[in-house]
Amino acid sequence: MSQVINVTEEDIQFAEQLLLPVGKTFDPERVKFIRNFRTIDLQAVPGSGKTTALLAKLIVLERKLPFADGSGILVLSHTNAAIDEIKDKIQKHCPRLFSYPNFIGTIQGFVDEFLAIPFYISKFNKKPIRIDNEIYNEKIKSCLEKLWLHKFNCSQDINSKVAYIKNSNEALFYDFRFQYSNGIQLVKKINDDILEIKKPRDNTKQQNYLDYSQKEKQDLLEWFLQFKKAILKSGILHFEDAYFLADVYLSKIPCIKTILQKRFSFVFVDEMQDMDSHQYNLLEKIFYDNGKEDSVIQRIGDRNQAIYNSSNNVKMNDIWQLRTNTESVLNLTGSQRLSKPIANIVKKFALYNDANFDIVGLNECNIKPHILVFENRTKNNIIPYFAQIVKEHKENGNLKSKKDYKDVKVVCWNTDWKEDETSRNDEDKLRLEDYHKGFKKEKSKPKQDYDNLKSYLLYYEKKKTLEPIRKSILNAFLKILRLENVSTEDNRLYTKKNLIDFIHEKDIKKYDELNLNLYNWSIEIIREKTNDVWNEIKLYVPSWRGIFDTTVNKSSNFINDDVVKIKEDNGDFIVPSNYYIEDGFEIEITSVHAVKGQTHCATLYLESYFHQDGKGEKAKSYESQRLKDQFLGTQIQYRVGERVKQSAKMAYVGFSRPTDLLCVAIHKDRFDSLLSTINTDIWEIKIMQENPQS
Repeated sequence: MSQVINVTEEDIQFAEQLLLPVGKTFDPERVKFIRNFRTIDLQAVPGSGKTTALLAKLIVLERKLPFADGSGILVLSHTNAAIDEIKDKIQKHCPRLFSYPNFIGTIQGFVDEFLAIPFYISKFNKKPIRIDNEIYNEKIKSCLEKLWLHKFNCSQDINSKVAYIKNSNEALFYDFRFQYSNGIQLVKKINDDILEIKKPRDNTKQQNYLDYSQKEKQDLLEWFLQFKKAILKSGILHFEDAYFLADVYLSKIPCIKTILQKRFSFVFVDEMQDMDSHQYNLLEKIFYDNGKEDSVIQRIGDRNQAIYNSSNNVKMNDIWQLRTNTESVLNLTGSQRLSKPIANIVKKFALYNDANFDIVGLNECNIKPHILVFENRTKNNIIPYFAQIVKEHKENGNLKSKKDYKDVKVVCWNTDWKEDETSRNDEDKLRLEDYHKGFKKEKSKPKQDYDNLKSYLLYYEKKKTLEPIRKSILNAFLKILRLENVSTEDNRLYTKKNLIDFIHEKDIKKYDELNLNLYNWSIEIIREKTNDVWNEIKLYVPSWRGIFDTTVNKSSNFINDDVVKIKEDNGDFIVPSNYYIEDGFEIEITSVHAVKGQTHCATLYLESYFHQDGKGEKAKSYESQRLKDQFLGTQIQYRVGERVKQSAKMAYVGFSRPTDLLCVAIHKDRFDSLLSTINTDIWEIKIMQENPQS
C-alpha cells in the first residue's frame, strides 16, 4: 500500500468546522478513527456519530487528492438513503471526492457498474436492459403467461410437468437463483440449498404419493436452468443475478480483483452489519484477499444492529466477523444520542459485548424508561396513553421534542397478519395492527412497482416536496409502456429520463402538457383528491399513448382496476392510517426495521408475537418472555438460542432510537409472571387503565 496519509490538527479542525455545531470538537475516540488509515473494523454503538466520523475522514482525504498513483476512494453503504446523506452533507465541500477515479454509492451500484455489467457485455455483446427485482418479477410473470414459448426442446412430458408445477407452486419460478461454485448451480434462493424439484402433492394422501423419478427431476432441473438462462439473455436481471455474474467474472478473469484493488486504494463500507453474506463475501474476496490486499478496507457499523440480512444457511448474527488482530478493531462507545438511563438498559440487550464493549450515554436527560402494563381490554389505549405521557413531559420541560412531535414514534417488530384469519382473531398473538387497527404495512414503505395505477397515487415517499409524487406517477406510466411492450429505438425499457426526453423531442406541446399535468396532479394528491386524479389520468392516457403510436390494450386492467381495499372490521370501516393524530399530535406508527438509523425524542416499543418456543407456562413468543433476564438487568450472552438473538437485536435497535424517553408496552400476564421483581429504580412502571386519561 503506497498511500501514506498524514492527518494534521488543521485537517481535524477543518472537518469539525464543516460537520459540528460551533464550539464542538471530536472526542479522542473519533479522532483516533479519523487518523487511522489501516485495514480495520469500527464497532460503533447507537448514536455514536460513526457516520459523522466517516464524513470527517472523507473530508480529510479530499484535501489529499489526487493521489500520486492515480488511485481513488471507494465508499459503499447498503441503501441509497445512506449514500444520499453522505452526498447531502459533504459533496459541496468535496468536489474531487465525487469525481473519477472515486466511487460513492451502494454495494449494488458498485457490483453492477464494475462487475456485472462489464461481464454481461463481454458475454452477450450488449448491455443488460434492467437490473431490478420488480421488473424481473414482471418478466417472469409475462413468461409464465406464455409458458409454451419456453419449451427449450424438452419433451411434451416434461413440459406438462412444468405446467403442473406452475399451477401448484408458481412462487418457485420467481424465487430460484443462479449460484456459481465451480460451475453454475440452481439454488432455492441465494445462499440457500441446491434447487430440488419435487412433485407437488396437492390433495394426494401421503400413502398414495409418488415423487418424480431421479431422471424426471434431472430433466426438470434442465428445464429450469434453460428458463433462467433465457431470462438472463433477455437482459432483465434480478439484483442477485448481478452477484452471480460478479462471481463468474472474478473466477474466469481473476486479474479483475487486482485491477479493482489498484483502482481503489481506500475502501470504506458503512452499515457493514446490513450486508448479506453474498455481499460480505464478495467484498472480502476482492479487497481483503486473505490479508494480501493492496487496498485498505475499513468496515464500519454495529453488529448488534444486524436485523436486515436475509441469508438462510448463514445465521444472521455470524455474517460480519471482526478481524482477529485486536489492533484491527476500534470501538466507539460514547453515544451522543442516548441518555445514561436508556444507555444502561440498551447495553444489556447487546449480543456482542466483549471486554471493550460499553455504551456510555452522553445525552443529559434523567427520565427513567417506562414499562406500560396493559391487558387485552386496554391494548387499544396504549398509544393514546403514551401520547399523554409525552405531552406531560414536554409541558414540564423534561422532553426536548419538536413542537409538532414529528420526532416521537411508535414501533413494533411484527406488524400484520396478512391473510391468516385464525391468527388475526387470536388475542394471544399480538402484532402492530392489533394495537392500532388502522395500520397498513404497505403504506409504511413505498415501492416502485404496483399492480394498478391507483396504488401509484396512494403509495409514495412522504416528503415536503412534490417530487416523490411526480416520480410515482411517472413510474406508473413506465409500467403502462412495459405492459404494452413499448420500448426505445434500441429495444430497451424506458426510464423516466428518456421517456421525458423522447416526448420533448417528439412533440413539444405534449411535453408541456405532461409537465403541467404532473404538477397539477401532484398538488391535487397533496389535497387528498386522489380519486379525481385517478379519473383524470385514465382520461389522459389514451392521448398520451398516441405519442408512441399504440393504443391501450394490455394495460387496461392495470389502469382501471381499483384493488386498494379499505379494511372492514366488525362491520365498521377503518381508514388505513399509520399515524396517531390528536390535539396537535401526529405520531408515526411503524416497524422496527423502518426506524433503524433514526433518532427520536421519545419511542414507544410494542412487544409482539414471534413464533412459539416451548409449551404451557414455559412457552416463549414475546420479547418479555425471551428477554426476561435482560429486563431484570442481566447482560445477554451470545450463546443463547437463535430466536432469543433475533428478539434481542430487535429490542436493541428499537430501544436505542430515543434520546429522552423510552416506553415499552408489556402485557400484564407476562409482566406479573416474569417481571414483578424488576428494579423500579431503573424502570418506571405504569399500569394502563381502560380510560387512557386515567
